[in-house]
Amino acid sequence: MNVAVVTGSNSGIGRSAAVDLASKGWTVYGTMRSLDKGEKLAAMAAEAGVAVHPVVCDVTDTVSVNRAMSEVLAEAGRIDVLVNNAGIGGNGVLEETPVEDYTEVFDVNVSGIVRCAQAVIPHMRERGSGSIVNISSVAGRIAAIAQSPYVASKWAVEGLSEGLAQELAPFGIRVVIIEPGIVKTAIMAKNGAAPNESGAYDMAYQRMFNFYATGLQNPGLPAEVADVIHEAVTTDEYRLRWTCGWGGEELCTNRAKVSDEDWVALGAIEDDAEYTKRFSELFGLHLGA
Repeated sequence: MNVAVVTGSNSGIGRSAAVDLASKGWTVYGTMRSLDKGEKLAAMAAEAGVAVHPVVCDVTDTVSVNRAMSEVLAEAGRIDVLVNNAGIGGNGVLEETPVEDYTEVFDVNVSGIVRCAQAVIPHMRERGSGSIVNISSVAGRIAAIAQSPYVASKWAVEGLSEGLAQELAPFGIRVVIIEPGIVKTAIMAKNGAAPNESGAYDMAYQRMFNFYATGLQNPGLPAEVADVIHEAVTTDEYRLRWTCGWGGEELCTNRAKVSDEDWVALGAIEDDAEYTKRFSELFGLHLGA
C-alpha cells in the first residue's frame, strides 16, 4: 500500500489532499503543529469512512521535521509521496513590508519544503522511487501585486523545485509543482493585511483585493486540487507543473506570452477601467463583478 505524508493537513488543500488519498486506498499521515488542530481533519476523514494518521510536525523546526518523518518511516516502513503543502500568505508592497515578514514567510514556504524534503530524500533515493509534491501558486509564475513576501517565496519554490527535479531524476524520484489559482480556503480570511503607512499604495492594494474578490465569486475547491495532486503522482505521463483553481491556467499560460515591457506598463495604468480592460486582454480574465 502506498504511503503519503501531507504537511499542513489540518485545513484547506492539505486536509482535502490527505482525505482524498486515504479514500483512494493510501495510508496517509497528516502533519500539523499540534494535535489539537486536527479535529476538522479527523471529522472529514470519519465522514469519508477513512483514517488519516495525525503527526506533530512544525516545518519551521528541523528537529520536529526529522522526528516526524522518522516516526512515519518507523511505523509505515516507507514514504512514497511527500506533499509539501504547509504554507502561509504574505501581503505587502516591498517599500513598507518589514524584512522580518519576508523571513517568516520564507521560513515556512521555502525552508519548510527544504527541511521536509531533506528528511525523506535519502529513503526515496535508496528505494529508487517516490514523489515530492510542492504546493506553489500562480503567484509563483506571476508577480501578483501587493503580495511581495508571498510572491518572492513562491518564486523561490518554483526555482527550488525545478532544480530538485533534475537532481532527483537519476534516482527515479518524481518532483511535481502544483500551481493553484484562487481556491476557497481559510488562508484567504487570514490574509487581509495591507501595510500602507504612506498611503501611496492604495491603488495597488485595491487591485490586489479586487483580483481575489473576483476569483472568490467562482473559486476552485480544495477537493479539485486534491484530485490534481493524485493525478500528478500516479499518471504515466509525467509533467513538472500542474495548474488548477480560478485563473490558474490563464495566468500561468498567458504570463509567458506577455512581454516584460507590457507587464510593467500594466502596472503604470492609473485608470481602473483601462487597467481592467488591459488585464483582460493580456490574461483572458475579467476582473470585477
